[in-house]
Amino acid sequence: MPERPQAMLAMTPQNVEHVFPPDLLARLRACVDLDPALVAEDFTEPRVREALSRTEVLITGWGCPLLDAAALDAAPGLRAVLHAAGSVKGFTTPEVWRRGIAVSSAAAANALPVAEYTLAVILLAGKDAFGARDRLRARRAFPYGGILAGLGNHGRRVGVVGASRIGRRLIELLRPHDLAVALADPYADAAQAARLGVPLLPLDELLRTSDTVTLHAPHTPETHHLVGARELALMPDGSVLINTARGALVDHDALVGELRTGRLRAVLDVTDPEPLPADSPLFDLPGAFVTPHLAGSQGNEVARLGRTVVEEAERLSSGAALLHAVDPTELDRTA
Repeated sequence: MPERPQAMLAMTPQNVEHVFPPDLLARLRACVDLDPALVAEDFTEPRVREALSRTEVLITGWGCPLLDAAALDAAPGLRAVLHAAGSVKGFTTPEVWRRGIAVSSAAAANALPVAEYTLAVILLAGKDAFGARDRLRARRAFPYGGILAGLGNHGRRVGVVGASRIGRRLIELLRPHDLAVALADPYADAAQAARLGVPLLPLDELLRTSDTVTLHAPHTPETHHLVGARELALMPDGSVLINTARGALVDHDALVGELRTGRLRAVLDVTDPEPLPADSPLFDLPGAFVTPHLAGSQGNEVARLGRTVVEEAERLSSGAALLHAVDPTELDRTA
C-alpha cells in the first residue's frame, strides 16, 4: 500500500465534524490522501463511484451505505475499511470478507461510555435514585424519614450477562466498588472468568442470585428474548434489570407484566422497537426508567471513535498491523 493511500469518507456528512474535529482530521489527512468535502452516502452517485475507482481505504461511520458486490466492484483497489463506530454488521456483506478486505472497528472505544453509563446506573439503582426522585417530585416533601431498609450498594450482587467488550470493561469499572460481581456467558470459560476476577455462573443461577442484572450480549437468533417471562420470574423481588445492549434481548410484554406488579425495576437504554411507540406503558410505569439510546458515544465522546480510526490509518500507512481488526468468524456472536 502506498505511503499515503487514497481514502474516502462514507457516513452521514453531518457526523464528520464531530467524529473528526480539526486536529484529528489533520492527522488523518497526513497519513491518507483524503478529500474531506466528498462524503459518500450513496455508492451509486456518479461522483462517488468515480472516486471509488481509486479508493484503497474507506473511512466509514454511522450512515455508511451497504458494501455489497456492486459497491465493491466499483472499488477494485479497496484494501481496508476503517469504521469510526461500533458494529460493522449493518453495512458489511459476506462479499467484503470473501474479497479479503481488512475491516477495523472502533467498537472498543465505544465500549467505554456504555460501560460508564451502566456503572452509573447500577450505583444509582442501588440507591433507588430513580424511584426516590419520582416520589419526591410527586409529594414535594421527603417521602421517608430516617434510614431506608433495602437500599444501598454495600455488597450488592451484580450479574453481568455477556463477556463482550462492554461486559469486560464494566467488570473492570465495577472492581473498585464494594459489590459482588458474577458473569454469565455460554462462550466464556472458567479461565476467562478467573482472569476477569469473577465467578462464571449459568444464566438461571445468575438471575436468581443477583440484585442487579445487566445485559451485554449481542442480539442473535439464540439470544432473541434471552430474558423472557421465565427468566424474569427467577429474579428476586426488588431486583433491577438493565439493558444497554439490544432491545430484542428482552421480551417487553413479559417485562411490562412484571413491572406492573411492582416486583421488579428496569433501566432500558435500548428497546424493541426503537423508538418505542408513543403509547408504550414503559414510558409511564413507575418501575421503568427509559433513556433514548444514549449510553454509547455522544457529544465529545464521539471524537474518541475518530481518534481510534486515525490511529488505525497511521498504522496502515506505516505497514503495521491493524490493532482493532474485525474477525469475521466472530460476527455471529458479536454485536
